[in-house]
Order: sequence, then C-alpha cells, then structure tokens
Amino acid sequence: MFIQPWDAALDDAEWQTWVADGHDFGILSVNGLLGHAPIMVPTHFTVDGTALLVHLARPNPVWETIEVDPNVTFTVTGDYAFIPGPWRAKRDVSPTGGVPTSYYVAVQFTCQATIVDEPEAKAELLRRQMAHFQPDGDHAPIEAGQPPYGRMLPGIRGLRLDVTEVRAKFKYDDHKPAEQRAETARRLTGRGQGLDASAAAQQRRRLNRIGTWNA
Repeated sequence: MFIQPWDAALDDAEWQTWVADGHDFGILSVNGLLGHAPIMVPTHFTVDGTALLVHLARPNPVWETIEVDPNVTFTVTGDYAFIPGPWRAKRDVSPTGGVPTSYYVAVQFTCQATIVDEPEAKAELLRRQMAHFQPDGDHAPIEAGQPPYGRMLPGIRGLRLDVTEVRAKFKYDDHKPAEQRAETARRLTGRGQGLDASAAAQQRRRLNRIGTWNA
C-alpha cells in the first residue's frame, strides 16, 4: 500500500482508536499455491494484544496455503467516499479542471499465521471473540464437548495472526489548504451518500488535529 507522507497515520493511537471504533471486519489475504492467485477471505476479527483472532470453516481453501506459507496480510478499510473533481479544483482553475480522488482509511496488518486446531484452544479463541462481539454475555457457554458450541468446533479452525508490521493510511487531502478541506467536508455532509458522513468526520478530525500538512 503506497502512503504519501500527508496520508500517514499521525501515531499508532490514531489507527488503533479507529480499529477499536467498530472497524472489526476486513479481508484476509493468503498467498496462493504455486500457479494460483492469492486467496481473499472477508471476515470479522478480534484484536488480542498484538495479534488478530479469526475463525473460518474447515472447508475454506486457505488452510493448505497457510500450512505451506504462514505469511499473510489482513486489511481493514472504511470511511471512504468519492470526491468529484470540481470539489478539488484550485481557486484559479475552472471547476472542470479539478482532479477527482478517493478518501478512505486503510489499515494493513502483516502477520504470521498460526492455525488453532485443539478443541479447548478453539473454544478459548471463540470466547475471546464473543467477549468483543457479544460483551453482554447473552450466549450459551462455549465449552469443548458441550452443546451447542462443542459439537460445532470440529467444523471450524482458528487462526492467530501475530502482527509483525502495521501500515495505516488516512487519505483525506491533508496537503490541501485548510479552507478547501473544510469545504469538502461540508459538501460530503450535504451529499449524504454511503459513508459520506463518516468520511467528513475523519477529514474534520484530521483538520482539527494537524491543520495543513507541511512538507
């Protein structure tokens, strides 16, 4: 993922806070076997210290590949919006001369994958995931050998993704004049399509924190 200096995360806390704020669904990318394309799997995940926890169905095609090469990438994206050219045109340029772009957040984790197959270890992985996704505890106990989850455990395999590198990108025109970026956020809010509101919120947050980026 290419990251311009002005698109980089300001610090680790920025991307960590963004991920913790409900961005817990991403794409697991696994190297394909020789002669085959990479395998991409959309899935929820849970952060566990410096690792990500995932579980997938046993028939999923990723397992053979991970057993050969445990180097994987997990990517989370969000708060994206298309920005029309006229919104980005310089003051001395015709609106039709503006160049469109995309706004988005992307956090890319490089990981070493470990397959979790032992029944109690899988149950513990699921308990950790449920603590995140159903923190009220409104589910049956997750115990190996006990219904309802015990009989389902053989049908899944767990993955612990130990993170070795994080690359985070917040692409919101931080190199543009503050007035122009504030106007773009206003236009996004007014348009109100898709994730426009959350993209505008990200742009305003970055604007308030750093103002205009200086090379």
